[in-house]
Amino acid sequence: MTGQLETALGEALRRIAAVDRLLIALDFDGTLAPEVDVPDAARAIPAATEHLAALQGMPGTTIAFVSGRALSSLEVVVPREITAAMIGSHGLEVRIAPGDEVAPVDERDRARVEALREALHPLVDAVEGAWVEVKPAGFAVHTRVVESSAAAELQRRVRAASLEADADVLVRDGKNVVEFAVRDATKGDGVRVLRDRLQPDAVLFAGDDVTDEDALAVLTEGDVGIKVGTADSVAPFRVTDPAQLADALAVLVEARSQR
Repeated sequence: MTGQLETALGEALRRIAAVDRLLIALDFDGTLAPEVDVPDAARAIPAATEHLAALQGMPGTTIAFVSGRALSSLEVVVPREITAAMIGSHGLEVRIAPGDEVAPVDERDRARVEALREALHPLVDAVEGAWVEVKPAGFAVHTRVVESSAAAELQRRVRAASLEADADVLVRDGKNVVEFAVRDATKGDGVRVLRDRLQPDAVLFAGDDVTDEDALAVLTEGDVGIKVGTADSVAPFRVTDPAQLADALAVLVEARSQR
C-alpha cells in the first residue's frame, strides 16, 4: 500500500506520525468521498473510514473535518464510527466537541442572507439542475449537473446580481459552485481555530478544492499538506483521489501504531 505513494510523502507521514499530539484535519467531498450529484448521498470510501477509526483510537490523535458544508450537512455524511471536531461553512461554524458549537450569526446577518436569496433564487430556479444550499451566513449555488455553458452563464449572472443586491457580499468560487456569505471566514481560519484549541505538535491537512488552499496556506513548518487531484496548489504533496488518500492514512496508522 505504501508503495503507491511518493517516497517523500511517505517519509513526511512517518515523521508526523511520531509526534505526541497529532491533528488530522480533512476536507470531505472529493477528499474522503467521491463527488456525487446528491450531496447527502456522499460517503467516505470504506478504507478511509477504517483508517480514521483506527487513528482516532490512538493516544494523542484528533480527527477533524474542515468543510464548506454547513455543520448540519456535514454531520449527515461524516461516518458514524468517527468522533471528530467539525469546522463548517468554510470556518464560520466551529464544533470542537458535541455541544460546543459556535456560529456567530445575528439577525442583521440573517436579513442580509434572506435579501440575497430573494434576489438570486429566480435566476437559479430558471436553470434546470441548479440548486441553492443554505448556510448560516449565506448560501451556495450549485451547478454540478448543469450543462457547462449554462452553468458558466448562471454563475456570471448570480455573481453580478449578488453584488447589485449587496455590495459587501463575499463571493467565493469552488468546483461547480459559487458561494455567497455575509461573514468572512475561510478554511484557513478553521485550521487556526483547531490549532489554537487543540494545541497539536503537528497538523496534517488534505483537500481537493480551491477553498482548501486557504487551509493549506496556513500550515507551518512540521505540518503536512496534501492536495487531492491535479489542480494547482501550494501543497508540497499530492495524491490522485480519495483512494490514494486512504493509502496515506494507512501509512499513518502503521507508523503511529509503532511509535
